[in-house]
This record gives sequence, structure tokens and C-alpha cells, in this order.
Amino acid sequence: MSDREIIIPEVMKPIVERAGYAPAVRVGDTLYCAGQVGRTADLQVIADPEQQFISAWESLRQVLAAGGCTFEDVVDMTTYHVDLAQHMALFREVKNRLFPRGLCAWTCIGVSALANPGLLVEIKCIAVRRT
Repeated sequence: MSDREIIIPEVMKPIVERAGYAPAVRVGDTLYCAGQVGRTADLQVIADPEQQFISAWESLRQVLAAGGCTFEDVVDMTTYHVDLAQHMALFREVKNRLFPRGLCAWTCIGVSALANPGLLVEIKCIAVRRT
């Protein structure tokens, strides 16, 4: 029997069916989360940067919860940003409101584009469930 479990929050089933990916994979106590972005429930990109960032954090929270984790369990995070210089101050402000400061390694990368036009950030992480 494999100790690999695919994690799909109920609210993400439409995107999984459309895109064919796993929002997270749990192996033992480690949860590998795919990058999360800011979209509406009907998969439309949120135009307002602050609301898009909030939505991306909420999507990540949902994936972590489905895998038995919380933000406090995150040990490594990578964020990918379109127009990094333009949006970093706002992204950091939203992050500091929603995500605990100083609890994980964080790499921040500027990119030219993400999967869909209008996306400004993608948040990917690894969490380890505390037993």
C-alpha cells in the first residue's frame, strides 16, 4: 500500500477536473501543495490585486486544511509574482495579515507570466503535520 494520498478540497473539484492536477499530495506527515492563485468560485481571475492575494491565501488555507494542516505547519513556501516590484508591498501587507510571520522558509520569485492572464501571484508550499 502506498503512503501517497491525493488531497482535493471539495471546492476545488471543478479546477481539478478542468486542469487535471492534484492541489496537494500527502506523503506520510508531509503535504506538498501545488501553487494556489486568486480566483472566484467559477474560476475567474480576480482583477483587484488585494482581493486576488486574499483569495490565493484562502485557497492555500483550504488545501492545507484538507490535508490536515494549517498555516502554522508550513515549513517552506515559494511565491511567484508577475510585476513583483509593483505589487510586492501590497502582497507583503496581505501576507502579514493572513499568514504567520517568521515560521517558514520563503522564496519570492518574479516571473513574466502565470497560467492565466491577469494572475499576479501563485503560492506553493510544503507543510509537515504536527503529530
